[in-house]
Amino acid sequence: MSEVTVYHYDAFSTIPGQGNPAGVVFHADDLSETVMQQIAHKVGFNETVFVLSSEAADVRLRYFTPGHEINLCGHATMASLYGLKTRGLLEGKESITIQTNVGILPIRFEQDGDTINMEMKQDQPRFVPFQGDIQKLASAINLTLDDLDLSTPIVYGSTGTWTLLIPIRKLNSFTKMKPDTSRFPDILLENPKASLHPFTFETRDSDAMMHARHFSSPYSGTTEDPVTGTASGVMGAYYLTYVNREVDQVQLVIEQGHEAGREGKVEVSVTRDGQDMDVRIIGTAVFVGEMNIEFNT
Repeated sequence: MSEVTVYHYDAFSTIPGQGNPAGVVFHADDLSETVMQQIAHKVGFNETVFVLSSEAADVRLRYFTPGHEINLCGHATMASLYGLKTRGLLEGKESITIQTNVGILPIRFEQDGDTINMEMKQDQPRFVPFQGDIQKLASAINLTLDDLDLSTPIVYGSTGTWTLLIPIRKLNSFTKMKPDTSRFPDILLENPKASLHPFTFETRDSDAMMHARHFSSPYSGTTEDPVTGTASGVMGAYYLTYVNREVDQVQLVIEQGHEAGREGKVEVSVTRDGQDMDVRIIGTAVFVGEMNIEFNT
């Protein structure tokens, strides 16, 4: 057996125990993909990120749920970059590039008083219509058709990771939600491994434009992601695509995690340029602690 130190950060919050937890493994070049998956499974967070060297960018990041690798993860990116920055591993750089499975993405650091914020560019947004049974979809998260807001479409969206965006009429529906994740694959016929992301324009806090929850794919080995980065980014793109086509730019705050007892906020900025969109999120993180994980070599 060998051992590795995993650093626990909570993303999209400055308060330990809030936001979204991520495990970070620095200097992970010597770890195989099998070992990375084993470590992520033992850590048990929604995502564990491994920091590797890169010939194409400043660093390479690989993201693993307890069940499988994913192409991009916003909150784990925030966690790893905050860790790299605060541990002095970026040579004082204020902007870097990261190599991910969706390509090379630029990152910018901003100091806001005592808080370090990271601005992360995401992949070009893509949308695919949901053509499954809407009643079964609502039932799978313990809602009825009346809870859904069908004035805008239910669509799969991705800025690096696919999720099903489900508009909800009222904020009070979110406390009723109970996901039966085992039913998801049979309902998500076009994309059985997608997660579910219900959202509403009713919010708890006045500075937020949207409130959301995020229910994981059953293949990921987890149930709910408290505060999500890539899903928040694609919600900004959804707004320009389906809600307000008259504007070409939006900046918004998304609140999430209240029902899971781990609230946090994500700033989203989206600019439309012809057929393309520039999607960026801004967030921070906080160091929580270390854990030593044993793995089989």
